[in-house]
Amino acid sequence: MNYVELNIVCNDELAEILIAELADYPFDSFTTEPDLLKAYIPQEKMADCYDRVEALLTHYGVSEHRYIVIESQNWNALWESNFPPVEVDDVVAIRAPFHEAYPHFRFDIVITPKMSFGTGHHATTYLMSRAVANRDFTGKRVLDMGSGTGVLGIIAAKCGAESVDAVDIDEWAYENCAENCAENGVAERVTAILGDVSQIRGKKYDAILANINRNILLGDMPNYVEALNEGGELIMSGILEGDIATIRARAEELGLTYRGCDLKDGWASVTTSK
Repeated sequence: MNYVELNIVCNDELAEILIAELADYPFDSFTTEPDLLKAYIPQEKMADCYDRVEALLTHYGVSEHRYIVIESQNWNALWESNFPPVEVDDVVAIRAPFHEAYPHFRFDIVITPKMSFGTGHHATTYLMSRAVANRDFTGKRVLDMGSGTGVLGIIAAKCGAESVDAVDIDEWAYENCAENCAENGVAERVTAILGDVSQIRGKKYDAILANINRNILLGDMPNYVEALNEGGELIMSGILEGDIATIRARAEELGLTYRGCDLKDGWASVTTSK
């Protein structure tokens, strides 16, 4: 599968806004450099949203951008050159197979991201990784919704989760999640599932992790509440700091209790319980 790399010249503040906006389209990975945002989308999906993306960029005053087609066989070389290890609070290391191991960290997670979201480089994955690593999931059933590379489900399994359902709507992410779970020795407890929120209908979980985006969180939250056991936690990210009040209000409207938030680089995670 070929991808399109959208290069957008912008400052860091605008990059954060554009990532949140573009996440509503089939862009599934982002990287940032000084004054440059790179957003990745399957080539076959680009045509369906091209006009809306162009209108979005015009709305935010973006004048300099370009689209570059990346052939699938060139992707490994691209991500290897742009994927430094990530250290989360000296507890979680997220790295590629070619990086040195982190034996002194509690969790040394090996990820081959390909085009799946969730390498820890984005602030929301960092925040969610921190939240998961600080919990004891021993004997619990966990849902990783919008799982991407599967990194959160992998950490949850290593924190003792009895089982993890890792659900993603993207076939590439589904395949990549399964590969990464096998690489990290948790394939027997983490099940990659291809599909949307309908895949959890009738199931129950002790904890739900949802790192997606604001609009999907707001729309799917009733499904999460239905699937969450009493006393369970729903931890959400993929939102900007300014979205906390909206997410909190929706959660409380559905009977959840707001437990707090965590912040990094203008992004937020929100913890609630049932």
